[in-house]
Parts: sequence; C-alpha cells; structure tokens
Amino acid sequence: MSDQVSAAGAPPKNGSERASDTFVTYVLDLCKVKKTQSDLRTGLGLPVERCNYLHRYLVPRLPERMHPDARRAHYAVAALIAARPRATREADTHAAGSRQPKPGWYQRANLGASLAEAVNNQVIKPGSAEGDLHLMARQSSGAIHPRLPALTRHLLTAGVAVDWAVLLEDLAWWNRDRDRIATRWLEAYFRTNAPEPEQDPAAGSSRLTEEN
Repeated sequence: MSDQVSAAGAPPKNGSERASDTFVTYVLDLCKVKKTQSDLRTGLGLPVERCNYLHRYLVPRLPERMHPDARRAHYAVAALIAARPRATREADTHAAGSRQPKPGWYQRANLGASLAEAVNNQVIKPGSAEGDLHLMARQSSGAIHPRLPALTRHLLTAGVAVDWAVLLEDLAWWNRDRDRIATRWLEAYFRTNAPEPEQDPAAGSSRLTEEN
C-alpha cells in the first residue's frame, strides 16, 4: 500500500483481527509498565512532532510510509489509552483475561454512541453532547485532537466505554472522509439516544372524544 492511510485501516485477512484492534492491544500491553504508560501519556493532545517520548514505542510498530493524519491518530489514541483513569485501567485488565468476541465492525460504538450513552446515564446534558458533535462535524482533525483528552476522560470516569479501535480508524480518515464519519457519529448518537416523540395534546383529546 503506497503512502499508507493507516495501519489501522487495513482490512483483516482470513478472519484475523483488524489492525486497529491489534494496535490497541499492543498499547494496552505497553501500559502495564508504569514508566511506559507515563511516557505515552505525555503525547496527550499533541502533534506527532511534539510526542518525543512516544517514538521509541510507536515508530517500530508503524509503517515508515504513512499518511500524517493516520500517524497522528495512532499517537493520539496511544496517549488517550495511557491516560485512562485508574478504575478504567483496572477494569480493562480484568476484561483482558476473559475476552469476549467483538460484534461486527459497524455494530461497534463510535464516539457518537458513547456520547449518547453518557446522556442516557445523565452524565452529559443533551445540549452539550449534541453541540460537541455538531461542532466537531465542522472541524478538521487538528481541531478535534486537543478536545479528546478531556472528553474521553469525562466519559471513562463516568463508566462509559470508548472503543479505541473505532476511534483510531475514524481519526485516521477524518480529514478525507469527514462528512461520512460525522454522519455516522450523529446517526449513532440519535439512534442510541432517541427521544420519545411528543404527543400533540389536540390529537390526544380528539382520540378520547372518538372513543367516548
């Protein structure tokens, strides 16, 4: 693959794990060492050129020829994983011992679905979640990256899971396929957080009159 878009975006072969999942598993294993986790965390919200402590762990893992957006997505997700709250890290360690089969790719939760779950759990107000999604839908990945550390930590602290592999692929493709990915996020949000339809009072009274 010339000028690779993303090691994460490569489709799985012969039923093997997606490259994005393999990368996430690699980073989760790295984070078992406290010093390594601390080094990876220094890249939070930063461009690759300022992630000096991450290179030793990620450069050997990533293709030499890689699109800059994809490279930054890998560095960003590695830092976000390293910055998980303690409770989330402990839960992930426990879950790693009994891994369940993952659902189909398009059934997995993207950031829109995670925000909807936070709204359903009354962790984030609907207006704030929708505002964040609509704002990100208009921005480049360069503007989104600095927002992710606070947003994902807020979700994780409240017990809302983030699918790192899905986020990795979405970020890797964002600048070249933003409308499609943003639409997926919004669709997932409104599908997961579908409000009850408002009933027209006049229509309700009309039905009661007919029944009587």
